[in-house]
Amino acid sequence: MVERKNPDPCRDQDWGLFEIKHRDGAARIGRLHSKHGIITTPMLLPVINPNLRTIEPREMWDKYRIEALITNSYVIWKHEELRSKAISDGIHSLLDFPGAVVTDSGTFQSYVYGDVEVGPEEIVNFQKEMGVDIGTMLDVFGRPDMTREQLERAVEETADRSTPSLTISGEEMLLNGPIQGGTHADLRAKSALLMGSAESSGRGFAVHPIGGIVPLMEQQRYQELFEILLASKSNLPPDRPVHFFGCGHPMLFPMAIALGVDMFDSAAYAIFARDDRILTPEGTVKLSEILEWPFNSHALFGLTPQEVRDMDADDRSTILAKHNLEVTQSELAKCREAIRNGSIWQLAEKRSHASPYLREAFLWLQEQLEDPDDGPVGDSVLRMIASTNPLRDGGEELGDEIEFRPHVLHIQALLATRWRVPGSWWDSSTGPPERVLIIEGAPPPWRVTAMESVIEHLLEEPKTVVMVSTPVGPIPFSIEDVSPWCHLTGPEGIWDPIFEDIEILDSLVDFGLTEIPLIRAIPGEFTSVGKDVGRIREWMDRCSVVDKLALLCAINPSDGCKMTDEMTSRKSRTDRLVNVSSHGKHILSPRLTDGGISLTTTGAKIANEMNSSPIPVFGSTEKDSEFPGIPRVCIIDDAVPFVGKGRNVMHGYISGADSHLIPGQPCLVIDSTGSLIAHGIPITTHLEMSYLRKGIAVRVREGAVKQDQ
Repeated sequence: MVERKNPDPCRDQDWGLFEIKHRDGAARIGRLHSKHGIITTPMLLPVINPNLRTIEPREMWDKYRIEALITNSYVIWKHEELRSKAISDGIHSLLDFPGAVVTDSGTFQSYVYGDVEVGPEEIVNFQKEMGVDIGTMLDVFGRPDMTREQLERAVEETADRSTPSLTISGEEMLLNGPIQGGTHADLRAKSALLMGSAESSGRGFAVHPIGGIVPLMEQQRYQELFEILLASKSNLPPDRPVHFFGCGHPMLFPMAIALGVDMFDSAAYAIFARDDRILTPEGTVKLSEILEWPFNSHALFGLTPQEVRDMDADDRSTILAKHNLEVTQSELAKCREAIRNGSIWQLAEKRSHASPYLREAFLWLQEQLEDPDDGPVGDSVLRMIASTNPLRDGGEELGDEIEFRPHVLHIQALLATRWRVPGSWWDSSTGPPERVLIIEGAPPPWRVTAMESVIEHLLEEPKTVVMVSTPVGPIPFSIEDVSPWCHLTGPEGIWDPIFEDIEILDSLVDFGLTEIPLIRAIPGEFTSVGKDVGRIREWMDRCSVVDKLALLCAINPSDGCKMTDEMTSRKSRTDRLVNVSSHGKHILSPRLTDGGISLTTTGAKIANEMNSSPIPVFGSTEKDSEFPGIPRVCIIDDAVPFVGKGRNVMHGYISGADSHLIPGQPCLVIDSTGSLIAHGIPITTHLEMSYLRKGIAVRVREGAVKQDQ
């Protein structure tokens, strides 16, 4: 085993700050800065019992790349020899662990044994004296079987202890601020508000664990588990990691991470091993019941289950614990990769089938996504959908649950609210449409498989709204190359005409097209001819650009028409728009990977000049509008010279951002006068921009100032 280098401490100014590197809706890859290195999330804090180390902490650091672990300060405090050494040598020396050390306070012991012998201020001070990186205040455990009155007192007592605990931790130790409230969503939201706003000398909690959830997991009450997570998230500051206290089974990771959990902790890797059980991403397996490994690992490679059963108890426990830790780390890595490639929800879909109780919770989540409740849970669900990039690269697997995926719900919602019937038709006539044409029975790319049929119908009747039938509903032909519709994968028959007229009419309600005559066509029945074919293609190309500007950038279609006045374009060999110009100036480029658009600085300037909304300021209320204009991020004057030359927008240098900003879609960067400074792609939401003080907020494509020099 190669000894790994000890971590470098974070910069003094970064201590306790959390930054977001990647996101997929509520799921995020972040970095928490501590005095013993940077902690990458989502991650697991393995629980270390100072008296019983199944795997040595140093081995966890060197071999398993564990960046932080958790131990119990109350156990150390009660043990005179451990307490003395921890105070004299420090917690890192006691455990022989160079990474970040997190400690619990004894709250869980109060749940198990009924009470603890230490006071809230004393235990925080003890954690600080040991040199702990992230301590935990002594909160009041809220059991699910408590009465509402008891849980209300637990929430209030925990909140009352928060400021004194923060005062003691001071500038030497980061502190966990647990969220209590039992299974009552409103109490969880209240606790989150109280704990999220608590501070002493300008410093609040660094991490917010969701406490009191172990009984729910023991009873497999997963629906309630995720309900209280969403309720808590509704009021938690977005610049702090969320810790699922006591959760460590890999089966739960994808769904919890998809809903916004950043940190886990558990002794399950060791406890299950001592009971001869092994962890897998699909559940738990008893060693006594298998002849072959259902899930392999480095620890078990080359051994059979029988050979492991024949080991003495200590050796068997150790090797199974190492396997369990490997599986846990592997599943977390899989989740992080899923966040990077935008598939965390699909991974949660797959894992939901591992348990009927988990499946029940997932189906409940789908109901919430389709029709969010009023209250804190619904608020979190709506925020999750709005923060999800609606576009995806690569294929989109078709399944019964595709319509519930947050990015699909988001793009469908944008389509329902922002798409408009063309204001004029290819022959320069105006007025309402005369008919709706549904193209069906053709797979994408529809510009290849259906274009001739579309043109033939437009020649016959210019005032025709052209739609394409897909397995997840009709879409305007103008966005035929937009993901996920053009990237659906499945059996060849998914494109067969299977919908009845009534089903198609129902699906056209959101578009306002149900009162217009409907015709259905299967491509291949017509041959397009005529001198006006070129004009029709130019009109369709322009419709595509205008519709995408409306859909993804909130630009009013009438302004989109102005932006594309005298439009010309360059196309690829596959007949897709590559560059779009207006009056001879390049304004944008449609993306070939997902059908989105990338603005040029010229296009960004035009879009900014069209935006008459007030300059965004954090705390102000944005005017409610379906087309508020391309979202803007306003930076402080000190950042203008750097961002104007193409540097990224960093958190901490932003004075406001439009609330309809979508991570992953274009935005403008302006100064306090509204002048364009740059344009790019936001990494975080407007709410996160108002809180975060570390990391990239907008990845700038091009600065606007340097081109004027």
